[in-house]
Amino acid sequence: MKQISLIIFLFIILITAINIQAQEDEDPILYYQMEPLDDSLFILIQEALFIDPPDPKAEIIVDLRDPNNQTISVRGALYPFLALPADLRARVITYPFKLNLEETVHFGSVFTKVIERLRLSRVINTPTVYQISPTLGYINPFIQVQGGERFGIPLKTDVGISIGFGTPYSGVLETNFIEANFHILGFRAGLFQSANTFVELKEFDNHNNLFVSNGFQISYVVPFGNFFEFGYLSASQRLNETQLLKYTKQTVNKDNIVLNPDGTIRYQPYLLDTQSFINWEFRYPIRILGSTRGKIYVARFIDEMHIGYSGREHTLGGSVFDFRFDAMFNSPVRQPQYVIDIMVQKIFDLWASSAIAVGPSAIVGTKKNGSLGITSILFNLRIKVGTSL
Repeated sequence: MKQISLIIFLFIILITAINIQAQEDEDPILYYQMEPLDDSLFILIQEALFIDPPDPKAEIIVDLRDPNNQTISVRGALYPFLALPADLRARVITYPFKLNLEETVHFGSVFTKVIERLRLSRVINTPTVYQISPTLGYINPFIQVQGGERFGIPLKTDVGISIGFGTPYSGVLETNFIEANFHILGFRAGLFQSANTFVELKEFDNHNNLFVSNGFQISYVVPFGNFFEFGYLSASQRLNETQLLKYTKQTVNKDNIVLNPDGTIRYQPYLLDTQSFINWEFRYPIRILGSTRGKIYVARFIDEMHIGYSGREHTLGGSVFDFRFDAMFNSPVRQPQYVIDIMVQKIFDLWASSAIAVGPSAIVGTKKNGSLGITSILFNLRIKVGTSL
């Protein structure tokens, strides 16, 4: 047993020595993009260059190839490297997460280089203070056009308002649900109503949609972490005959009632009409790939079960993107479906480079003929107001 332990110990020493030698033999990288994985460092760099407001996910490119003309570029604006204090210059030079801009890129790079740069120590990181606070977790600078987390505005730290388009779990062109809420010390109270603009854009496979009238909702985040929220939702107004026809047999929804050969209903939309529900969400705040906001969750909303993940501003291979996945796997009315959002930053110029993200959103579910496929797809949009939290 002692001999085996000695062999393992010597093997570890050998591997360590090889790794150290390999690192010493590596040529220093002199022209590189800094992966936006260290929010505090990126903010310090921009504050030193008098960039206001600083963007923790800004594109920063360092060029040290010419000793007489070393530069640092932030969001396309060029600055002399010596404009940074000596301690910041040292942190930039020794920054471990670099994209070498002198490397030759080929078709296989998408597979090889991204894997090489994927640092396991940065794949999953600790969440921010705002993410784990039961009274401040609602504060969210991201407005998403359809579905996803609510846009949260602090009026005074733990007192604020939030708005949302679609439910927190819905996908594109799925529902006419919109809401506005008031938050105070972990409590939330608000109203929801219908807005039919988006659900009238799609003329097929609307049989799995969610249609609401209006009502109110209240909820509370249990203290000791932003992990569990429970609440009550009530639809207070009955859908009238005109609305029922509009959502099931007329306009773009004319085929929403799908029948079996024997005349019984096979598929139909979920019509929220003078019903009440106990809702809850168990979530675990998490930072994946340097994301500024993220969570995994299990939730029950209007008697439908959801499981999923959502995160903002992930970083991988120099790209910054949002990602959301939601699986609705149990419903009293609707068929299971899977929502996927991918929105990419740095598409636009100047302030819009970090503020706006655009990308495809899709819903995979049961089509009218019973097959599994894409029932809804559209470009989604999110805007960041203020700095990341």
